[in-house]
Amino acid sequence: MPTTDQPVLCDIDGRGVATLTLNRPDVNNAYDGDMIEALLQGAGALGADPKVRAVVLRGNGKHFQAGADLAWLDRVRSGTPEENLAVSRRTTDAVRFLDALPKPTVALVHGACFGGGTGIIAACDVVIAADNAVFSIAEVRWGLHAGPIIPALAAAIGPRQVRRYAITAERFDAMTAERLGLVHAVCPLDQLASKGAEIVDAILMNGPGAIAETKRILFEASDLGIDDAKASKLALDHARQRQTDEAAEGLRSFKEKRNARWYPGA
Repeated sequence: MPTTDQPVLCDIDGRGVATLTLNRPDVNNAYDGDMIEALLQGAGALGADPKVRAVVLRGNGKHFQAGADLAWLDRVRSGTPEENLAVSRRTTDAVRFLDALPKPTVALVHGACFGGGTGIIAACDVVIAADNAVFSIAEVRWGLHAGPIIPALAAAIGPRQVRRYAITAERFDAMTAERLGLVHAVCPLDQLASKGAEIVDAILMNGPGAIAETKRILFEASDLGIDDAKASKLALDHARQRQTDEAAEGLRSFKEKRNARWYPGA
């Protein structure tokens, strides 16, 4: 059994329903290298396990996932280009491998869902949001960009909406997220678990092989897959931006709780 200090907890019940719980509540489940690695390993293991019928993703604490741990990113950016590229490759792979997982995935979202969190849910098959959920594709606010998650977001809400929200970094509520197609349904916070259980029960009524084939055919017919070459280009662009002077200023402005210098009057 996993210990409670791990960045991602995994539990599999007797029905074969696996729950992956993002577990850094002290930083609102902001992701760092350890969480990325745990998601990669966990998703890979669950995808290969014939006993697993469905995967539920949720967040521990007050928020689902508040994007990247910016203090960690600031440390990463001071490393070599090769080290930065390795981080961006793992980030890109975490989203694309979750997206292509042959098992059905259900995300239960509450509180903040920012940056990489929006990419995680865009890569899930079904997303249920509590009515207190708030969303933002926030990377540009800090001089970064959302390259690794943009393909999944574009597939979920369309390029037109990504053009707005990935450029403005605006926050939007759960009802807007439902209208955009980022989430499938919204419910009161105290009903989030039960609504998720209803979706899981519906999934368990269906043939697991048929579900896997449906996902495969959908990806092929809709050209949703991200191959290694495209993933490498996304990672390279992501890593390069992190090491720009603009990113340094953006992360510094976050740390100092001020507007970045590119904002007029800052």
